[in-house]
Amino acid sequence: MKTKSDPKKKRIEFGLLEPDAKYVFLSGDFNQWNTSSHPMKKAKNGVWKLALNLDPGEYEYRLFIDGEWKNDPNCHSCVPNPFGTSNCRRIVM
Repeated sequence: MKTKSDPKKKRIEFGLLEPDAKYVFLSGDFNQWNTSSHPMKKAKNGVWKLALNLDPGEYEYRLFIDGEWKNDPNCHSCVPNPFGTSNCRRIVM
């Protein structure tokens, strides 16, 4: 029998203050770098948010903001990518 929530998964929140953005998507190795499958929602204060349930492990991600790739300014752990820039890294315990 399946339960609604997997006890191994952790709820991980992503947030970004970008009040002038028209759209923001979270893309990474958790969604095969899909630039439209994980839209973030904008609050009235201009903060875009999204929470994901992720298994423990290491994840690379970037933000796709109004058609441009950008790194999360709140992330302090980045790794080089094959395009000459870097990806943000989030470790889930």
